[in-house]
Amino acid sequence: MNEKIAQYRGKLTQQWRQMGKKQKIWLGASLGILIVAAVLLTYLFTRTEYELAFQNLDSTDASAIMTYLDSNGVPYKLDATGTSISVPSSMATRAKVDVGSLGLVQNGSIGFEAFDSGASQFGMTENEFNVKYLNSLNGEVQRLLNAMQGVQQSNVLINLPEESVFLNPEEEQGASASITMKFVNGYTPSQKEIDGYYNLVKTAVPNLAVENITISSPKGELLPSEAGGSGGTNTDAVEAQFKIRKKYETELKNNIQQFLGPIVGSENLVISVASSMNFDKKSTEQNLVQPLDDNNNNGIIISEQTETSSSTGGSGAAGGVPGTGETDVANYTESSAAGTSSSETSSTITNYDVSRINNKIESAPYTLKDLSISVGIKSDVLTSLGGTARDEITTYLQSLVRAQLADSGQDLSNAAVLNSKVSVIAQSFAGVSEAETAQGLSTAWMIGIGAAALAVIAGLAIALIRKRKKAAREEEFVFEEPAKAEYPTLDLDSMNDNQARKNLETLAKRKPEEFVNLLRTWLVEE
Repeated sequence: MNEKIAQYRGKLTQQWRQMGKKQKIWLGASLGILIVAAVLLTYLFTRTEYELAFQNLDSTDASAIMTYLDSNGVPYKLDATGTSISVPSSMATRAKVDVGSLGLVQNGSIGFEAFDSGASQFGMTENEFNVKYLNSLNGEVQRLLNAMQGVQQSNVLINLPEESVFLNPEEEQGASASITMKFVNGYTPSQKEIDGYYNLVKTAVPNLAVENITISSPKGELLPSEAGGSGGTNTDAVEAQFKIRKKYETELKNNIQQFLGPIVGSENLVISVASSMNFDKKSTEQNLVQPLDDNNNNGIIISEQTETSSSTGGSGAAGGVPGTGETDVANYTESSAAGTSSSETSSTITNYDVSRINNKIESAPYTLKDLSISVGIKSDVLTSLGGTARDEITTYLQSLVRAQLADSGQDLSNAAVLNSKVSVIAQSFAGVSEAETAQGLSTAWMIGIGAAALAVIAGLAIALIRKRKKAAREEEFVFEEPAKAEYPTLDLDSMNDNQARKNLETLAKRKPEEFVNLLRTWLVEE
């Protein structure tokens, strides 16, 4: 075994001596890179990755979870604040399920399970029951609020009125609730969520009205929609209007970017769009009655009736002596002439019907009131485009503003009005900071070096494999050279003649071959 090791060591030493200086440097660097890569890969694949499993814990819950993990042999890490616990990624899901099923995370609250664990075999007094019930009710409401999105912590205090048979129903006081809520950093609840908090507490506590609930946060009191009155703000409507305006500005900015980007370059262009919108909801109803224009401003004839009548009559001579009757006037002479009379009448009735128009008009969800566009272009790029480039860009932006404000009611025929809404700025852009450049270069260099190192390692590995195969093939055809004859030597100068003769005789008797070789050596030297 030792001989084989010595042979291999000798071959390696011989190959190392045969290599040049550059080959030795490359081989050493490759071995170093391989060792470093092996160490890093071993560290990456053998280290334990921890995953955050429990956070925002109070001291009681953290202690209960740590006790459970210790008893089950699960490694964990507790952060510096003592509110978060991390476990290995492979065990995180199982640990969450087990801890949740055991109910170890209670956020410092006591629910109705207190009646199961703390029940006494002798029962409890009424006062003890009321205190435990109130604490349990506070804990259950607190758990419900903590389960809401964005809520980090909450404290609940509920006051229940005392029931008495001597109080009138009108004099009986209702329940009340005081709640403080703390949200995660950067989270702001919407008005719908605030209303949800009030409804949740209202339905969880009997005989509790919304006006008897007070919810506060570190930023102030949270008011419901129905109780806020003029003091409350409809944040949902404001947020919706803000999103509509920002979306409109973003879309318009993208359109300008797509048009001017290929001309001046996207990296040489900065666009700013500012708009003003009217979100007033308007509904109009019109009831119009109009004649027909092609019928002499008359309506359509739906019925017509014509009636014609005529009559003819005559009178005879008067009889008797005039002025002799009882009722006659004395000495009055009546005409006795006889004649005829005729009459004719006609009438036409025409019924017209006019057009009736009922219009119900609802305006759009928003109308654009005003718009301004500012475009910044790198000065040298704008100069290289020519003198008319700026005017052409300004004309394009003015036509865009004119099209967008067509229904705004503004007089856009005035050039001064359009010029005030459009501006093209030629300005030199601020360069990238040296730190960012160095960071970007370092990242690129790191990637390049890593790729080059992998290529070098692969090339050297292939070269070594080929060299070993070649050496193995050569060893099969190498014959051992005959060993050179070693000629013994005698130091005759330090011996006298008798000693020299005795030594020669002894050598001739015991080792005749060496004696012959010695003689040959002497003959060659002479």
